[in-house]
Amino acid sequence: MKPRSLYLAFMAVLAAPFALAEADRYASISQDFHLNVVARTPAELTRIENVLALPEDFSVPQRFEDLSAGAATVRVVPDSNAFSQPSENLSFDGELSFRVGNGLFRKIWVSSPSSTLASDGLGPLFNARSCQRCHIKDGRGHVPEGDDDNAISMFLRISIPDDAAAIAGIEGYHGTAPDPNYGGQLQDFSLAGIAVENRLAISYEEIEVFLEGGEKASLRSPTYEAADLGYGPLHPDAMLSPRIAPQMIGLGLLEAIGAADILSWADPDDVDGNGISGRPNVVWSLEYDRPMLGRFGLKAGEPTVLSQSAGAFAGDIGISTPLHPSAAGDCTPAQTACQNAPHGDADVRGFEVDQEGLDLVTFYSRNLGVPARRDVDDPLVLRGKEVFYSTGCIDCHRPSYVTQRLTDRPAQSFQLIWPYTDMLLHDMGKGLADNRPEAVANGQEWRTPPLWGIGLTEQVSGHTQFLHDGRARSLLEAVLWHGGEAQAARDRVIEMPPEDRAALITFLESL
Repeated sequence: MKPRSLYLAFMAVLAAPFALAEADRYASISQDFHLNVVARTPAELTRIENVLALPEDFSVPQRFEDLSAGAATVRVVPDSNAFSQPSENLSFDGELSFRVGNGLFRKIWVSSPSSTLASDGLGPLFNARSCQRCHIKDGRGHVPEGDDDNAISMFLRISIPDDAAAIAGIEGYHGTAPDPNYGGQLQDFSLAGIAVENRLAISYEEIEVFLEGGEKASLRSPTYEAADLGYGPLHPDAMLSPRIAPQMIGLGLLEAIGAADILSWADPDDVDGNGISGRPNVVWSLEYDRPMLGRFGLKAGEPTVLSQSAGAFAGDIGISTPLHPSAAGDCTPAQTACQNAPHGDADVRGFEVDQEGLDLVTFYSRNLGVPARRDVDDPLVLRGKEVFYSTGCIDCHRPSYVTQRLTDRPAQSFQLIWPYTDMLLHDMGKGLADNRPEAVANGQEWRTPPLWGIGLTEQVSGHTQFLHDGRARSLLEAVLWHGGEAQAARDRVIEMPPEDRAALITFLESL
């Protein structure tokens, strides 16, 4: 962990540009341009210091630990709707907006022209016909399970190197461009009369891992192929990255964490010598026309929930928005049939999803409630928590934050939350590398995913597939895939007694 004194020094400048030398590197992204923030008082800073202190006694739960999302925490329901509830502290008007946004999130889009003007504009190339088709029940997607799987929630992101696309003033920004034939991602569905781009093919090799105590695990190492290409060969320098839809809960709370609070844990040069070199992704915001801290996506490639939503509309469904106005979605100029196909922009909306619709989907996505923790006082869970902390997992999976005090988002304002992420990029080693950069992130780096709700994955999604491409079939397999900066922690898990390993998994299942 970074020294506590350094953390507190950063806390003192949450509402102002950084003054510390280490923070100067990230001055351009240290402010929360997307939030209307009320500065914290000295008394509030003291309260925050106390409530975020790391535990010394693992025989009892910490205060408020069961409320994963503070006052926004929702009760655990016993079915697949556990991730589909509105934040507990939404107002009556907020719940109405949530329900309308949910309708747009679940809407099945159809091709143009259509008599249903509010629902036309699909594609012409697409990965899904609705947001819900990827984020099934607002949870994780799953890998292909057969030739007729129409809701695999997975695709291949694609780009080629392009030095001319680098953004001046952003150190280490990787200039990339879409593939000239296939765009920014490969779509596996299309409208009638238009060729599909590809069929995603996956093969696996099993790798045995031997654990202390005579136990053994098996990891499946995937190989991906863009098969049955419909528009000629890929560019010779094309880089592919498999992506599976992540769970949707708690996004508004992650968006409400102060940028300075996140950046205070960045240690790109590993000054503290703990082997962890987390760093932020710095991305260009179309919404604010400036560089911002990346927060969302598997490599933290988007700065806000709105920009993430607009990008998904464009790339996944082929729907235009004010942020991505192209009527043809991800179609390239080389895909002439796709470019010339009818679309749904030629009516009073102007875009297939106008600003009001985009705002409603964003509101819905921000306010999907995080379920409460289970069994926080169970002795096995508490032992697993101690193992989680002592093994070094919290060096990346930072347990808790207090969100910014906000003037216009009461449901996310000044909440103590427990997402278990530092929101930073980490080198996860060659085993998990996709070898495709994104903004500042390189081909071996991934954003630390939040762990809240992870124990409810099977209940919500009907499977236990984890990591960016669903290769891990259990939480233990997910841990054993950790490499790079997390290699030492992973090795400790292998070498620990079986009872401690079991306790660790039990703790994760309680989140």
